[in-house]
Amino acid sequence: MFKVRISRALMAGGLALAMVAAVPTAAQAAYYNTYTDLAAAPDTSGCTGVQGFAAGTTYLYSVKTNTGSDTVAVIYRVNKTTGERVLMRNGTDDTSTNTWLGHGNDITIVDIDGQHHMFIVTMDDDTDSAQVVRLRYDGTTYYYAGSYQVRLNGAVLAPSGIDRAAVNSTAITFMFKKGKTIYNGSLPLRASSGTIEVTKAFTLQVDDALVNGAVVPDLGTFDPQGFFYDETTKVLYNPLTKENRSIVLVYRDVTPATTGTAPAATDLSFRITSSAYSAFEIEGVGISDGKLYFNTNRANSSGAADGFHVFNGYVAG
Repeated sequence: MFKVRISRALMAGGLALAMVAAVPTAAQAAYYNTYTDLAAAPDTSGCTGVQGFAAGTTYLYSVKTNTGSDTVAVIYRVNKTTGERVLMRNGTDDTSTNTWLGHGNDITIVDIDGQHHMFIVTMDDDTDSAQVVRLRYDGTTYYYAGSYQVRLNGAVLAPSGIDRAAVNSTAITFMFKKGKTIYNGSLPLRASSGTIEVTKAFTLQVDDALVNGAVVPDLGTFDPQGFFYDETTKVLYNPLTKENRSIVLVYRDVTPATTGTAPAATDLSFRITSSAYSAFEIEGVGISDGKLYFNTNRANSSGAADGFHVFNGYVAG
């Protein structure tokens, strides 16, 4: 997110884990700081910046854009079990790229009438532009299926994060994130265009949040990224990044009706601090089969090693 301008070339060879694992005892809070690489996300068609992410039942999805101009994007699909990676096809234009997604900063997946759809935030704050784009996908091919403007009290809101909060037979309720603030908005289930009017819901505690039992003094200066909301467990996962440090804060018992400030969990956190990379940014996260998956922008003097990953040891529930 937030347009990292680092030239990225795919690194050859194996990738080292960023840290030595902390081994929690029964008395310690749950803390996770190692991960497993599932697949690389190489540069292609000028798209060098990893952005939005979503975890499905079988596959993981990630947007990459040509950072700096955000005029071209690609989407990768990875099998979370085998690591098989596919560059998805734009079936609308019969090409491997698209020009619809802007910064493509976050993805949420919604099934509509038995068909899979991605809703993707563009971070475009122009009055005449779309802040959300919908794609329908089948296998490894996707199609343009709609776009929407997002408004707060009549003014453009360009959120950096999106996730579904509820779906019924007539409407989708979304949570949007901009900075530390969560907003609610809904859309008719089958609408291919229109305006999503949002209202402020609650604020996420970041400053003074505990990470492995201690406060990170400069956490308030980290960049917010995409987010994931588990509508079943009512838990929200909020990744934050700064240079080669990435932290995921967890918020329990939140719903669209939550107000005020949601406190970060004191007994569950995730952090990767990398001495191997000058940039290590978790761009988005998602839960699938109880595991926390994520994508990254990673770079060092040798180039880039962007990819798909899963936190070691974490099982939700």
